[in-house]
Amino acid sequence: MDKPFLSVVMPVHGGAEWIRATLESVATEPTGGLEIIVIDSSPRDDTSAIVREFEGRLPLRLIERRDLCPWQQKTNLGVELAGADYVCILHQDDLWCSGRVNAVRSWIANYPDAVLHLAPTRIIDRHGRRLGRWTCPLPEEQVLTGELVLTHLVIQNFVSVPAPVFRRDAWLRCGGMDDRLWYTPDWDMWLKLSGAGSVVYHREFTTSFRVHANSLTVTGSRDAAEFREQMEIVLNRHLDNLPPHNRKAIEASARASINVNVSLATAATTLSSGKFQAIASAMLAVLSLGPSGIVRYLRDSRIFERLAPRVRSQLSGAF
Repeated sequence: MDKPFLSVVMPVHGGAEWIRATLESVATEPTGGLEIIVIDSSPRDDTSAIVREFEGRLPLRLIERRDLCPWQQKTNLGVELAGADYVCILHQDDLWCSGRVNAVRSWIANYPDAVLHLAPTRIIDRHGRRLGRWTCPLPEEQVLTGELVLTHLVIQNFVSVPAPVFRRDAWLRCGGMDDRLWYTPDWDMWLKLSGAGSVVYHREFTTSFRVHANSLTVTGSRDAAEFREQMEIVLNRHLDNLPPHNRKAIEASARASINVNVSLATAATTLSSGKFQAIASAMLAVLSLGPSGIVRYLRDSRIFERLAPRVRSQLSGAF
């Protein structure tokens, strides 16, 4: 096969419920120039059996590694094995939207020096129904410096995993994902890539991110102390890269964002009185920032974009 222009890395584990729809969304796109690397650590064969159904329709490479459970390790392996200069990640429960392949081709052609291409994504429920959108607080269709991206991204991870396209060589230079981070490895990775070169934020919606009760971000966040530690590790790791003149203000908003995230996770798993205390704690964390800090937090945290679809999904019973 000729060298692909894009490698799609799919870290998979117990994905039988979702992966057929995910692969179908890819199969409806032009597949010339694609390479799809599925690394499956599922304990049973049902997921890999579904993947094999697409062998005649997609340029698939299925690797079964039951010894490689963490998604970060599978992703790092997939990027190492990728044959293309540009790579993206697709989880077993997310989808591509119509036009994804042509959009990515144009991104690379128009901004060949960018190491990271970001884009908004749609949020869907477990049935595939649209709940909202997830955008980045960045200028569109222009070359952005890593420092500019960092000042926004360090406050909250506003990047949805299926949307970005990145240079493989930049990923490898950055050391790949930290497999000690179960909740925040992607946030840490986008921050590292932002520091490795220029970034472009595109306006097209080409992916869908699925929210459901069994996702890792939901089940993992039930231990508040560990949840907080995961975010603080990433923040502390990248604080020194912030511009000195506004580092203190940005750090305050970032720590308030962590407090809000922990409070909301606590509220989701406690009784009524505890929910009120957790939400009150989140509000106080934001109010303590003052007017300019509140504006920064609301802009960069994307709190309403992230929270509203999940509430909508729970109210409809589709979570």
